[in-house]
Amino acid sequence: MRTGIIGLAGSGKTTLFRILTRGHAPQGAKHGAVHVGVAQVPDARVTKLAELYKPKKITYASMEYLDVAALAGESGRDSAFLVQLREVDALVHVVRAFEDPSNPPAGGELDPAHDIETLDLDLVLYDLEQVSRRAERVEKDSKKKKDPKLDQELALLKRCREALEGEHGLREIEFSAEEEKMLTGFQFLSRRPMIYALNLNDSDAADLDGAVARHGLGERAGKPGTALVPICGKVEAELAELPEAEAAELMQAYGLKESGRDRLIRTTYDLLGWFSFLTAGEPECRAWTIRRGMTAFEAAGAIHSDIQRGFIKAEVVNWEDLLATGSFAAARDAGKLRLEGRDYVVQDGDVILFRHSG
Repeated sequence: MRTGIIGLAGSGKTTLFRILTRGHAPQGAKHGAVHVGVAQVPDARVTKLAELYKPKKITYASMEYLDVAALAGESGRDSAFLVQLREVDALVHVVRAFEDPSNPPAGGELDPAHDIETLDLDLVLYDLEQVSRRAERVEKDSKKKKDPKLDQELALLKRCREALEGEHGLREIEFSAEEEKMLTGFQFLSRRPMIYALNLNDSDAADLDGAVARHGLGERAGKPGTALVPICGKVEAELAELPEAEAAELMQAYGLKESGRDRLIRTTYDLLGWFSFLTAGEPECRAWTIRRGMTAFEAAGAIHSDIQRGFIKAEVVNWEDLLATGSFAAARDAGKLRLEGRDYVVQDGDVILFRHSG
């Protein structure tokens, strides 16, 4: 799971990278450089199961973040930076919405909507170049030989080109399952789910919910494959450095119910259709991230191919029922544990014990 972090100079992009990864990256990525860090995904369910089992090892899900150098925000100048983002699952655009006289905005004025439009256009133009190049090649090939697959691809590329020329990201376009399959190899950036992290003043912390409307971004937040998460970067940076108890006190002082870090990670999961099932026992309590709709057989493969290959059955219990009963055996006696086959669709919060051969 990889998420790319982008933004204009002075947006607080690298600060957010440090907050998410709880790391200490260099002061801003240099030209062409990429910082890579891993964020532990918060999950109270793993923590509570660990309190029950007292395992030798506790493993939370993790997400990798890539922090690329600040984008210029001038069309045609950022393609070298954007290439570095082709293999990410989602993008986080850090949008400046805070005042700082000592560090003026890149464009001279604070204008979150304009900054969003600027970088969105960069992504669109990058994809348009890829589409046009591929369409030209397919057209040449289709003239040499008749092939229905080439015709289908060309029709799809033309549809993509029309959307991009209209300055619409490909995430806004609905594609069929067959079209989705055809597009897989292209790695278009404007198809990536987008989270706008609206970086606010400290004084906005008590009213994060109203920030989207205050900055006129309601319509943007409602677009397909898009989410908007208001954060206060300076406050979050301070929280990231504090012990848990002190961080909770500071959050309360600012009127925050949840850290921006946790909200951003959860929003990424929701936007991508990810969730976690759990395994629990004395050796280890662990969260495993899979896509919604995956079966028990597929979930077994997320742990190990040998478990998937030898899959027999899955013992499944909801994490709250496991905590309430105290063990798999007690959950079975209480009628809370189910024996499921390979086609069972795994649910968020399932604790699973896989029976397998070999």
